[in-house]
Amino acid sequence: MSHPFLNLLAGVSLVFAAGHAFSQAKAPAAEKPAAPGVKELGMENAHAMCIGCHGIPGYKTAFPSTYHVPKIAGQQPGYIVNALKAYKSGERSHPSMRGIATSLTDDDMKKLAEYYGAGK
Repeated sequence: MSHPFLNLLAGVSLVFAAGHAFSQAKAPAAEKPAAPGVKELGMENAHAMCIGCHGIPGYKTAFPSTYHVPKIAGQQPGYIVNALKAYKSGERSHPSMRGIATSLTDDDMKKLAEYYGAGK
């Protein structure tokens, strides 16, 4: 037969154990907000132009000559913007890149650079 005092002690022990377990639990780490995707940036068309060449590992283009296409995912955003501006101005001369870059605004370039700079 159980004694009322023993039942009370057992209840207090359970409450204490639960409180201790709760106090020892770690709060979940704050998650880093996900970088916006191309849809959120409104860059679906520009992304399609980029990923068609820059998304293929080891890809080489044969126009105007054989040219290794660099991976841009994870590249520094400032570098991407500067490269696009150089293609747009003619400072860099790859015809396909010049055609793509001339269709982009400075804001488009910045958004693409942020997207690819995040390693997409």
